[in-house]
Amino acid sequence: MLLTVISSLDVFCRQQACEKVAAAHPGAAVVLHDLHEDGTVLRRLFRDGLLSEREETPLEHGCLSCALRLEVVPTVRRLVEEGHRHVILGLPPGAAAAAVLDDLAGSDAGLRVNSTVMACDPSALEDQIWDGHTLFESGYTPAHRDERTPGEFLIGELLYSDTVLLVTPELVAVDAAVRGRGVLLARELAPHAQIAEITGNFRLGRHDRTESSARSSPGAVQIPAASAAPFNTVLIKSRRPLHPERFRHALPRLAEANCWLRGRLWVASAPQCRISIRGVGPRVWLESTGTWAADRKLSPASQHLGSADAMLDWDAAVGDRGTVLAITGDGVSESEAAELLAGCELTSSEMQAGAATLHDPFELSTSL
Repeated sequence: MLLTVISSLDVFCRQQACEKVAAAHPGAAVVLHDLHEDGTVLRRLFRDGLLSEREETPLEHGCLSCALRLEVVPTVRRLVEEGHRHVILGLPPGAAAAAVLDDLAGSDAGLRVNSTVMACDPSALEDQIWDGHTLFESGYTPAHRDERTPGEFLIGELLYSDTVLLVTPELVAVDAAVRGRGVLLARELAPHAQIAEITGNFRLGRHDRTESSARSSPGAVQIPAASAAPFNTVLIKSRRPLHPERFRHALPRLAEANCWLRGRLWVASAPQCRISIRGVGPRVWLESTGTWAADRKLSPASQHLGSADAMLDWDAAVGDRGTVLAITGDGVSESEAAELLAGCELTSSEMQAGAATLHDPFELSTSL
């Protein structure tokens, strides 16, 4: 069975995307799932535009992860067993395509994912990225325990998806300049994807689970070959450990007014810890992703480095250790960002003194 997965932040974009993709693939079944405030999941199955199945399933815990695990994934497996040739799966708003496909991976020999599609309204994209509320607080999901912001969801889906369909909301006046700016931002954030207007002719991208997972892994950095002005992406690097206090003070300036900050850090107070950094709109967070390959005594020729980044960035002196940051925003200054990062590097005297006396403001040394 061929599976096309469509995710979105809101039900209207998802609906239009499902209808458009279905129109381009006659005979495909369309399955829509929606999570309601009382924890009930509504499932609707359409064949050739006609409703053929409608079912409500109450969940003990009304969250998206339960909806996916207990309702969406079993539905896909059932449709595989029933012999459907092509299913277009419309996920509940706020549900991540990767979560569904991770649960399905390796369990269904008759299933092949042809495309992962994210539908969005470009006129709202920048505001949604800068929304500091949770998905629940902003009304995108009834799951009150979901702490993700709209921007976190959007960046995650833009990274994972191979296709982005740009939707214009119906019955709502749209500022052409704002919408055009949103289209450019989508192209800057997802240079790997097929990006198309839903009103025109389009071709779906091709899903590659390995590539999607690599793009989405914490600490991974991929940048567009050419930027979509007024937006741009700059890449800055350092091969020296960062002084934790100086970096803590520089971080707000690095992230200020930028849509998306991502990469990995080598911090002197936790030198063996590979720290990923992610910043979307107003929120920035750090997390440990384990030890550097060099601290596991691996060489660039090893088959177990764990990521392409480690192999590509290998240095004879420090291995894969180092800081790599990519910053995307409106008119990001590469020279200013590079100067800020350089000011965080340990000096030669600090490196000779060692890291034992350094304060650990991020508490990274406890992450391993």
